[in-house]
Amino acid sequence: MNIINTKLAGVKILEPKIFGDPRGYFFESWNRQRYSDAGIDCNFIQDNESSSHFGVLRGLHYQAAPYTQAKLVRVIQGTVLDVVVDIRHGSPTFGEHLAIELNSEDKRQLFVPRGFAHGFAVLSEKTIFSYKCDNQYMPSHERGIAFDDPALGIDWRIAIEQMILSEKDRKNPNLTNAEILENGGCKP
Repeated sequence: MNIINTKLAGVKILEPKIFGDPRGYFFESWNRQRYSDAGIDCNFIQDNESSSHFGVLRGLHYQAAPYTQAKLVRVIQGTVLDVVVDIRHGSPTFGEHLAIELNSEDKRQLFVPRGFAHGFAVLSEKTIFSYKCDNQYMPSHERGIAFDDPALGIDWRIAIEQMILSEKDRKNPNLTNAEILENGGCKP
């Protein structure tokens, strides 16, 4: 597995070794020891999967303490533009974002530590998106940041008139009005 550290401390891109032959392919999508050796020592407790079609934008989401979450995300089918925003109080990269294309062809994964808002836009006709979380989902602690916050300047690679958003995601506040998180990493 190739590990790429990004400009946002703790956010990592993981490129798995894919073994293919005429029957198809095989790759290891999770191995506790191997990922721990790569600096991802989380106790993932929940796996989630979503299906979406072109133009769907989900995010930017996070949870407030004590239900902050680290996530390991990947695309099983299709292509997304995956985005993380640093919302860690006092971080030197506070308010900066990273946008990376994840797809089912190269099977790259993205590790999103606690302290980051996360979202994705579907670029293919259909996408199946999978993510591991190190803390439970708690609706009362769910928070969000406006996908179109001008201070973030995110290019979602989809025209705004083609975007399909939940009503909740249309109403998220800009970063300046959002609740800021204290830490990164995995569950303490």
